[in-house]
Amino acid sequence: MHNKTLADIIAGLNRGDFSSVEITRHFLDRIQQLDGQYNSFITVTAEAALASAAAADQQRANGSVPLFCGVPMAHKDIFCTNGVRTSCGSKMLDNFVPPYDATVVENFANAGAVILGKTNMDEFAMGSSNETSYYGPVKNPWDTNCVPGGSSGGSAAAIAARLTPAATATDTGGSIRQPAALCGITGLKPTYGRVSRWGMIAFASSLDQGGPMARTAEDCALMLNVMASFDGKDSTSIDRPVPDYSNYLNQPLSGLKIGIPKEYFGEGLNPGTEQAVRDALAEYEKLGATLVEISLPHSNLAVPAYYVIAPAEASANLSRFDGVRYGYRCENPKDLRDLYMRTRGEGFGEEVKRRILVGAYCLSAGYYDAYYRKAQQARRLIKQDFVDAFQQVDVIMGPTSPSPAFGFGAKGNDPVAMYLEDIYTIATNLAGLPGMSVPCGLVDNKPVGLQIIGDYFDEALMLNMAHQFQQATDWHQRAPEGLA
Repeated sequence: MHNKTLADIIAGLNRGDFSSVEITRHFLDRIQQLDGQYNSFITVTAEAALASAAAADQQRANGSVPLFCGVPMAHKDIFCTNGVRTSCGSKMLDNFVPPYDATVVENFANAGAVILGKTNMDEFAMGSSNETSYYGPVKNPWDTNCVPGGSSGGSAAAIAARLTPAATATDTGGSIRQPAALCGITGLKPTYGRVSRWGMIAFASSLDQGGPMARTAEDCALMLNVMASFDGKDSTSIDRPVPDYSNYLNQPLSGLKIGIPKEYFGEGLNPGTEQAVRDALAEYEKLGATLVEISLPHSNLAVPAYYVIAPAEASANLSRFDGVRYGYRCENPKDLRDLYMRTRGEGFGEEVKRRILVGAYCLSAGYYDAYYRKAQQARRLIKQDFVDAFQQVDVIMGPTSPSPAFGFGAKGNDPVAMYLEDIYTIATNLAGLPGMSVPCGLVDNKPVGLQIIGDYFDEALMLNMAHQFQQATDWHQRAPEGLA
């Protein structure tokens, strides 16, 4: 049963092929048996999941039910869950149990989903490898000596290992798409404001966006139908009708124009990755689309701009973790200053401290204009590049990550090398555009992802193009050895 997609599970439950309790128990058993190898979950809510599954079976027996009734899935441990620890992968929140659900969590609860648990992640979503979690690194099911990508590596690894059919995730600079690529699954970052951020612990508020991870584009469409909503509690939420994304999956691709940025195929791109991506683009030509070379001339500014803006926002957002109101608190502080300093010094990991320091520096008097203001000006140029490009093409495609999964510790002593892992994904967050990654090949028996970038609120077209590619290829059906 673990090889079933979300769509398969929904259809099977509707036909009565199995009960929610049966399939929920099946995934819980797999988590218990296998997750010791991968460390993809921080918290497993087995008792609550089985109770929810039993209630879903009873609801199904009584009549009509919502689409996700009895369907098991998981949440990234950045979404607040009422009565269940929400750690954000940090010692700082190891004891934090929210008294409320995030809007995304509430949406899935209203749709009837059964929650298996909370998935591991880079601390406060800061990382590209899932090596910064207080609970230890997540291991890639394709090669346990390699990272799964980050920060949503726990969600990606759990899906790749068939421990859950789907999971929520977040993307600040590529944290859905990059781990999706490295773990051989499908992941989608919606347009900024399409999915509510209320109850999603903030890293960089102008960049963070929640989205779905699953094995197929069809499953991501089903999830986005639930996740996308206007939320008055979130001041950045967009009040715009949500289409049924599933209705657009089977549209023909004939006549569509795909932009290929020349800047995405230069130095630093692994040759095997480039070949896999070009093979995928050739498949799109067979499906009737036309390839058009384009330029995104300010692409080289994306990484430096991001690593000023994101740390600056993080330094402000993480100031709330001070040991006074909730979360970790140091023992026996001498005074208020000692409380703040030791709580934050002991509660935060090295990468989080590094970004807070960088952000505070960039926002400090005398440096704001030199760094933060300049980064925001670069951001405007990057956004304009995309606006200009979408005058010529319908979507933009290229690699998701410059190389397949790398080994643990390979980039740990070089933060800049780690930051460059997000070189192809960061620009869409700076521009607020939607982007997704779909599996498109293997290099050294490790997955490679094709990135699809859409115009604002064009998630339906992206999902359509991803689904048609997956109808013509089988990369999304590949599984790590021994896990099929």
